[in-house]
Amino acid sequence: MIRIGTSGRGGTFHGQGFALKTLLDREPLLAPVEIREAEEASIENARRLQAGEVEFGFIAANWIGRACRGEAPFAQRMDLRIAAPMNAGPLFFIARAADGPRTVADLAGKRVVFGGESSGMAQHAKTIFAALGLSVQPIFLDFAPGGDAVMQGAADAQLQCPIPNPVMTGLAARYAVRVLPYEPAQLERVLAAVPFYRRTVMRKGALRGIAEDVAQIAVLNLLATHARVADPVVTALARAVSAGADELAALNPLFIGLGELFAQLRSDGAAAFEKHVPLHPGAAAAYRARGLLV
Repeated sequence: MIRIGTSGRGGTFHGQGFALKTLLDREPLLAPVEIREAEEASIENARRLQAGEVEFGFIAANWIGRACRGEAPFAQRMDLRIAAPMNAGPLFFIARAADGPRTVADLAGKRVVFGGESSGMAQHAKTIFAALGLSVQPIFLDFAPGGDAVMQGAADAQLQCPIPNPVMTGLAARYAVRVLPYEPAQLERVLAAVPFYRRTVMRKGALRGIAEDVAQIAVLNLLATHARVADPVVTALARAVSAGADELAALNPLFIGLGELFAQLRSDGAAAFEKHVPLHPGAAAAYRARGLLV
């Protein structure tokens, strides 16, 4: 049996975790897979990996490096390794379509919902605004109450997590929502300043209210493990995930594009996922055997 740390119910990691379970439950060395929820997602999963409470955990790329270096909010260095990429999803600001801000630049001085005060989303919001040099009024609310606060006028904008997520789907169904675009120079400024962000595009029609393609930033989400986890276990998982990328995409659309993330191993090597955190040797063996890694 292996244990996988995900997120709280309704979070993107939670749904991805159950899709992953469907795939991995067919692997004799891994089954049965137990899903363990984590309200603080990346942060909690890193701590549980270090404590040996899970064998694998979903962690955003911006947190795994901090965990390995022992930087706040982590009190000690953690011997984590990368097992597989999961997705590179957009982080995007929403506002009321009728009378809210129209671009990210318009958020200067505005009330912006960051997420829970100790959440990964709040960390992203702080990172983005620091890179842009914008001062805003932070509001710390979770996804559902935060979205409602924006639509009811108690806040001006909210930072939302990758779609599809049930909170954003429901919000767009009930209200006229605008996804805020960056000015080109602003987008380049964030990407240049923050190495763990990537460029992505939210496609026209991805949500009700997106009338044209919108360039955004994305964060790479990873399935991490600990150095102590046995090589054969990690090899079995990495082999199954890399071979089953299309099946995972059919089970959960957050996995769409997973094959392209694995393809980056051929050009960039292990640094394709996170430059400062190594692949677990078991994962590297699986990717070499499949011709994904030289």
